[in-house]
Amino acid sequence: MIKILANDGIGADGQLLMEEAGYEVNTTKIPQEELIEKLPAYDVIIVRSATKVRKDLIDACPNLKIIARGGVGIDNIDHEYARSKGIAVINTPAASSQSVAELTFAHIFSLSRFIYDANRKMPSKGASEFKALKKGYAKGVQLRGRTIGIIGFGRIGQEVAKIALGLGMNILPVDPYVEKATVTLDVPGQDTGLSIQYRTVSMEEMLKKSDFITVHVPGGNLISKEEISKMKDGSYLINTSRGGVINEDDLLEALNSGKLAGAGLDVFVNEPTPREDLLHHDRISLSPHIGASTSQAQTNIGLELADKIIAYFGDDK
Repeated sequence: MIKILANDGIGADGQLLMEEAGYEVNTTKIPQEELIEKLPAYDVIIVRSATKVRKDLIDACPNLKIIARGGVGIDNIDHEYARSKGIAVINTPAASSQSVAELTFAHIFSLSRFIYDANRKMPSKGASEFKALKKGYAKGVQLRGRTIGIIGFGRIGQEVAKIALGLGMNILPVDPYVEKATVTLDVPGQDTGLSIQYRTVSMEEMLKKSDFITVHVPGGNLISKEEISKMKDGSYLINTSRGGVINEDDLLEALNSGKLAGAGLDVFVNEPTPREDLLHHDRISLSPHIGASTSQAQTNIGLELADKIIAYFGDDK
């Protein structure tokens, strides 16, 4: 019998699909330090971002056939080494695209109308400063007609573009691997939607022209002091991709100087303990790495993982 450890959990539908195929699925969390002793009993490990699958763990598990990541990035897996050992490494690049795109705009809306700040200050200041807060938030930003730069124009980046298109924003995508892509805005009840083809532009053009910049890449240090210096004064940065894509020191410097009007962060360098000066900054909208954390996305992730794992092993009944 195929034994699967879903160490960071899996959606109920995906679990049921694998169990109906005759697999044993264990969803009991095994602490990272105990995996090296207990994982050798399994054929598959399913992780999210919490569990790390590094070289030493891979070497200790000669029976391991698949390492599956419920999500897009696989930076918590030594994936090249695993593949060199004949272990399949799979992820779910399509399942959570809409969820991440919507969170991106949750931060954009929150920043543009100071909602994140109002939610912090109104409970503590109450009625005594209601008028002062109202005056302080009087210079909100409408999104229609603004320009959004999208770094990474794959599945998630294109979902971001769909929302931006519906809001009437100008879209400047950047992606060295994509020359052009067609974005279709689906209309409920209609057989066809509005389709527009976008060509990617240079990083420099995007930085200079964008009011909002959002990052959707699997990793790397893409935005630091040099890139920020080319951005428009008073623009905004959003990161729902990976911690470290935006240099946190340089981001704080730009926020403190007023070069940037605000930032929205769902991911951090030192997860799960982000630095305190980020958590308490009055120009940062925060969320705790929840890009794929919707019930619909989790269902999609579980089903996509189950389909790929069953395709690898076949029905085991």
